[in-house]
Amino acid sequence: MTMQERPLRILVIDPNRIRVSIIEEGLREAGHDDVVIISDMGQLMRRVVDAEPDVIIMDLENPNRDMLEHALQVSRAARRPIAMFVDTTDAAATEAAIDAGVSAYVVDGLRKDRVKPILDMAIKRFNAIERMRAEVEAVKTELSERKMIDRAKGILMRSRGLSEEQAYQLLRKTAMNQSRKIAQVAESLILAAGLLEGDREW
Repeated sequence: MTMQERPLRILVIDPNRIRVSIIEEGLREAGHDDVVIISDMGQLMRRVVDAEPDVIIMDLENPNRDMLEHALQVSRAARRPIAMFVDTTDAAATEAAIDAGVSAYVVDGLRKDRVKPILDMAIKRFNAIERMRAEVEAVKTELSERKMIDRAKGILMRSRGLSEEQAYQLLRKTAMNQSRKIAQVAESLILAAGLLEGDREW
């Protein structure tokens, strides 16, 4: 079940009860009933973890430097869609929020009717960024595995006098026999070869 297919638990972080009520009313009118409120910024990270939210809305009104840093720490650590409302900002604060992973950064825009579209936008943007991050990680992993396999082939070619194709087929056969990935077999071979080299140095 995806985030969009089940009721969302939405965490609202805001020390101002009047502004909280605007957000809460907008959420409930949009059909979101599982809303958790944090009004005390003390021990914020622990409170966020305890709440186990799907989405976070932060309303910081006119945040001072410490309050903004707390909020950005939450954003960096939470790995959740985050919509942040502020009344005033500057270029440095905006850039810091984007770098920290805030999905929607809204300046002077807290109105009940805007809560749902901004929430939806934050979720969509977060999902798009997460897909891109996963694709980048997959490419990095593939390149790393390819380098390991090439190193392992080189070790086999030198130590057993095999051709590159023969070395690869040996790695492949070993991986199949052990029900492992070729890259895992390659890594084990590289580690073993390193240990043997170390023994010879002694």
